[in-house]
Amino acid sequence: MKLRVLIALCLSTFLPALPALAAAPVPNPPAVDAKAYVLMDFVTRQVLAGSNADQRLEPASLTKLMTTYVVFDALRSGRLKMDEQILISEHAWRAEGSRTFVQVGTRVPVDTLIKGMIVQSGNDATIALAERVGGTEPAFVEMMNEYAKRLGLNSSHFEDSTGLPSPQHYTTPTDLATLSRAIIRDFPQYYGLYSLKEFTYNNIRQENRNGLLERDPSVDGMKTGHTDAAGYCLISSAKRQNMRLVSIVMGSPSVKAREDASEALLNFGFTNFETVSLKKAGDTVLKPRIYKGTADYVAVGPASDVQLTVPRGESGMVVTQASVRRPLIAPVDAHTSIGELQVSVGDKLVAKVPMYALTPVGEGSLWRRMVDTISLWL
Repeated sequence: MKLRVLIALCLSTFLPALPALAAAPVPNPPAVDAKAYVLMDFVTRQVLAGSNADQRLEPASLTKLMTTYVVFDALRSGRLKMDEQILISEHAWRAEGSRTFVQVGTRVPVDTLIKGMIVQSGNDATIALAERVGGTEPAFVEMMNEYAKRLGLNSSHFEDSTGLPSPQHYTTPTDLATLSRAIIRDFPQYYGLYSLKEFTYNNIRQENRNGLLERDPSVDGMKTGHTDAAGYCLISSAKRQNMRLVSIVMGSPSVKAREDASEALLNFGFTNFETVSLKKAGDTVLKPRIYKGTADYVAVGPASDVQLTVPRGESGMVVTQASVRRPLIAPVDAHTSIGELQVSVGDKLVAKVPMYALTPVGEGSLWRRMVDTISLWL
């Protein structure tokens, strides 16, 4: 959608009228060499560009983002510790594909295995973590699919923890963007692991396969993937000033093609769009009269930040309009929506945000309720 805004210029009543200026049009997204892609704003979840974004595809090692989400949640809950030593099973040691070169029967710290999974994309390290958290890899995969449902990945299904090819192992660019957002949002304490350019284990130096970490200083994650069936895939996350974008590229023909595609999409997003902050969580938007309560008025506002991504130069077109249910009668709590904030760009309504009482208001005295009942009659 391309938006336009007219800026009135009033120089002097003696000068001839000047033509209105229109905001620069947003160009079409770049043509990239990939089977499917999506570019999403991290904060607002708005899709800025996409092609075949909801097509089910094999994700290869992008699967490991789902694995890391489950592992990070185990760390957060205390079920797993970073310094814990994990015994490497024969199943993990014999893993196909990329390896961190852990040895069967040895014990390796969780911290090292996570780095091996993220930086080197080691399937052996990944399976070792899956077996520790789930008991067995198949049990862990059940956990992956359950977490996927909770996160709203409705077009995803996982058959293993590493991303080996299988007709029943699939996801979509949109689901992967949602998952990437969830990792950044839910586990900021671990997100820095995705920006590691290399690490050394057993005197073996292992480099991150995400070349954008070297090419673009704003890129700080997240994951590469490749199989013959999936092609070359890359999830990139970048932050410039106060804006973070997530790019998902799947099915490129080469390493260079996936990096070029990701870089082009990120540059397109940062160049042509901006995120506008409209209201903060807990801001008082309205303070309407409330009847039959312990207070005469109640502050009403959104429970979370209200932000919108718009084409650059068109933030002046964004307007909000707030309303509450009337008459507003106590009691009201902080968990029940009692109003709505409508967000429009020009004359187009783009969002409806529920609003809540910022401070609960209990039921007033019998006398107060009687007086307000009469007021409402009148």
